[in-house]
Amino acid sequence: MHILTTKYFMLTALNYSVPTELLQSALNHLPSEDFRFVINESTGNFFYDQWAIKSEFKDTVWDEILKTLPYRLGEARIIVLDQKGCYSSHSDIDDRWHLNIQSKRGYLINLDTDQMFDLKPDGIWYDMNAGYIHTAVNFGNRPRIQLVVRKLLTRSSRNDLINIEITTNLADLEDSRYEFDNSISSFLNKANKENALDNFKYTNISLSMSIAPEYIERLVNLAGNSFGVKIND
Repeated sequence: MHILTTKYFMLTALNYSVPTELLQSALNHLPSEDFRFVINESTGNFFYDQWAIKSEFKDTVWDEILKTLPYRLGEARIIVLDQKGCYSSHSDIDDRWHLNIQSKRGYLINLDTDQMFDLKPDGIWYDMNAGYIHTAVNFGNRPRIQLVVRKLLTRSSRNDLINIEITTNLADLEDSRYEFDNSISSFLNKANKENALDNFKYTNISLSMSIAPEYIERLVNLAGNSFGVKIND
């Protein structure tokens, strides 16, 4: 396992940063100690429309921090990983921006390439390619606290996309989510970047989307026996 402190494939340091005093203020004004806490709200479509800061956080340190990232932003979550904790392996259809607020020997791990990223609370925003299978772990003696912002999915300019639905064949929904995130999410992440995906929606038991026809065979193969892929005319 290689430990990296600079950009390498999964993570890229951006030219946008947060002043030290704002980071400290954020640490002093955590709105919750929950594992995940959302500080903004959807204005329409969860994956495609820009999110707005919640009224209770407007003109606060959290509002100031989000304004240092000059993009259209999706869901922004404060994520707390307790000491000795880690996440299940997964990939995501949508990439993320990461800001480390507190960390001591907390790492992001790219499981596809066996690389560990030691992110410090240095105020730097990082662009994360979440299409890799990854996890995070906290080997330190204090909670690892991150502000993680979803990138909005892009709308495809193609007019030949095919509407499909993916349903689970597994009895356990937790198993379904795990298998999907370790087999299909990374494929859809790539399809989105290649202008081949649109209208992505999900519920607890199914997903629907429009996808380029040349992607369907590969998607069916990835689904295997765990998921069904239905083409909707």
